[in-house]
Amino acid sequence: MFDSANSIYLIYAAAALAGIIAAEAVYLLYAGKKERRVAINRRMKLQEKKLTQEQVLIQLRKERGVGARNSIFTFTWLRDLRTQSGVTMPLPQFLSYCWAVVFSGAAVAIYLGTDMVIALAIAAPFLIVVPVFVLRFRRNRRHKFFGVQLPEALDLITRSLKAGHPVPVAIALVSREMPDPIGSEFGIVSDEVTYGSDLVTALNNLFTRVGHEDLPLFVTAVSIQSTSGGNLREILDGLSSVIRERGKLRRKIRAISTEGRMSAYILTAIPILLFIGMQVIMPEYYRDVFPYSKTWYLLGAGGVWVVTGNLLMIKMASFKF
Repeated sequence: MFDSANSIYLIYAAAALAGIIAAEAVYLLYAGKKERRVAINRRMKLQEKKLTQEQVLIQLRKERGVGARNSIFTFTWLRDLRTQSGVTMPLPQFLSYCWAVVFSGAAVAIYLGTDMVIALAIAAPFLIVVPVFVLRFRRNRRHKFFGVQLPEALDLITRSLKAGHPVPVAIALVSREMPDPIGSEFGIVSDEVTYGSDLVTALNNLFTRVGHEDLPLFVTAVSIQSTSGGNLREILDGLSSVIRERGKLRRKIRAISTEGRMSAYILTAIPILLFIGMQVIMPEYYRDVFPYSKTWYLLGAGGVWVVTGNLLMIKMASFKF
């Protein structure tokens, strides 16, 4: 009887242990897949679709708008801004969405009682302001991520060079090991070198696509090393330290200037929120003065003063170095 009881306990213990091992296996399998999904970049995702390296390069260049032909809907500066922002949507389609938002706002204003001519006149400048604002916001956010990743990429290239790899192989390593935005960008550089472009030209194309202010330092270092020689590892080591210190100083300045920027945001938001609140609470409060042209002249002058004040405060709170 004692042996029978021990056997039952052993079976229970073995079943519990098997359950724990199975749960651990499922967790590790799921966690491993999730980690790979987070770490992978756009270029690696395209390669998983069984595309050739040339097809991946063509697709990435097409998404970034590189080599796109001019059209009546685009300007060169706007196309370059879209490329540096990382937006993969075709520019005419992106402009159509932005303009739809602007005209929707004008339609709401007309529905609330604003004269159609006045509403369309106010909406006209936003046909340019809204797309540019969105693209500049996306570009600044992308530059922020790229600037954080660049020193890490330079350290990875330096370690690869110390291991005896040539520069193109080190750049290809960055494209495999780092997430976007720097992973796919360096992958395009690696693929362009593979298909006949020289390294300096590919890096100059990288700067054109990204536009980050620290990239010319890297491009110049590689260009000098390729033409006149030198120890590229030591150069990249120093460059990585310089970029890190620049990033620290930039973040410190941004923290110091937070008060000025917040003041600009608050002073801009107060009259707009006050006007919207009055329209909701007492719609008839401004209704009698809307038909008079002097009202719109005063509103326009107030808007100009608000914009001027914002520009001055932004100028005082920004530091270029």
